[in-house]
Amino acid sequence: MDAELKNLQIDRGKRRAAGPSRWATLWIVSGVLLILFLGAYELLSSKLNAAPVVEIRRVIALAAGSAPEGVVLNATGYIVAAHEIELAPKVVGKVMWIGVDKGDRVQEGQVLVRLEDVEYQAYVQQAKGQLASLQAKLEEALHGSRPEEIAQALANLNSAKADMENARVSLERSRNTVREKLGSQQSLDDAQGRYDSSLHKVDSLQKAYDLVKLGPRQEEIDSLRGQVEQAKGSLAYAEDNLLNTVIRAPVNGTILERAVEKGEFVTTSFVGDKGAKGYVVSLADLNDLEVELDISQNDFAKLHSGQHGTVTTDAFPDLKYEGYIKEISPEANRQKATVQVKVKVLKPDSHLRPEMNASVAFLSDEKPGGRNAAAAALPVLIVPASAVKDSAVFVMLNGKAVRRAVKTGPVSSQGIQVSEGLVGGEDLILTPPAGLKDGDKVRTKE
Repeated sequence: MDAELKNLQIDRGKRRAAGPSRWATLWIVSGVLLILFLGAYELLSSKLNAAPVVEIRRVIALAAGSAPEGVVLNATGYIVAAHEIELAPKVVGKVMWIGVDKGDRVQEGQVLVRLEDVEYQAYVQQAKGQLASLQAKLEEALHGSRPEEIAQALANLNSAKADMENARVSLERSRNTVREKLGSQQSLDDAQGRYDSSLHKVDSLQKAYDLVKLGPRQEEIDSLRGQVEQAKGSLAYAEDNLLNTVIRAPVNGTILERAVEKGEFVTTSFVGDKGAKGYVVSLADLNDLEVELDISQNDFAKLHSGQHGTVTTDAFPDLKYEGYIKEISPEANRQKATVQVKVKVLKPDSHLRPEMNASVAFLSDEKPGGRNAAAAALPVLIVPASAVKDSAVFVMLNGKAVRRAVKTGPVSSQGIQVSEGLVGGEDLILTPPAGLKDGDKVRTKE
């Protein structure tokens, strides 16, 4: 028992000889982490406090007249055709022939598309036959009965009268025989019946003879005339449908889209995504072009109907076209906070195409030499639009960004005109970095 208890005792001297204590290890690790943290903090602090790199440009005062004169607003939009036509058929049918392609110029009345017309030709033939039949009946009624018909009616009447006379004689003979008691009452009744029947027949044939002599009633003639007019209308409708199988250009213009091919079906009713087409081609007069613009409501007060402007395109920036405001939308767009304006392009040429980007510089109505003539003689400062933010700019002075409030004027393709806040010669910071504040250190590219 004593030996086993002795084995359970801890030898403290042997533990000290084994190595450093746990507390010593913690102090060593903490020291290493502190050194690493301080190094990272120093590196990050140097990165954060480094001056941002900016691009600068010297502000130059231009001579009077160098800036765009009289420009009150610049806006961008798209060129559109003033009147684009989607040419739809008036009848349904299958395309038999199409004679134009996209980009072709066409003249008013030129045949563009032909539809199959066999069915419509049959309708015309049927309407012609019906009209001819009704016209013959009307002519018959207008001319009255023929002499042969009157003679036939008279002959029938005379024959009936002869039969009636024979029946009368037989009746008288039967009465005498019965009176003398030589004949039976039955024979007398039969003779009376034959006489009465012949009498009614004569009366009927007499009326028929009179009607044949008089001819048709006026009401019958009027009814036939109405039926003839109705048949004429049916024939005109069938002929019009036949003509409508040939689709012609309504105006002079250029084909913008060819919507159908030979063998496709066109309709005048509901059109689905896959199936019959609702129109065959779209065309427009490219000599009647407009620029469609969305003007911000903040700038809307600068414009009015009829105001002139200069139109340029991104594709051909050196070409300029005159125009004027032709239409101002009577209502604004609530989502965009804009008002749509259309500028009619005067004297467009082949360089302008619908859906091209276009810019319009709207000109002031004030004539040269007015009240601003003296101000126009002063030097003009124009700065890039990217340098102006919240009616202020940043200039670089002694390695720092200095904020300058400015008063801006007209906008042009060269930039924004500055009337107050700069004098010229400053080093203007282009596109200031986000978060740049007055007094921050900045540096330029090497």
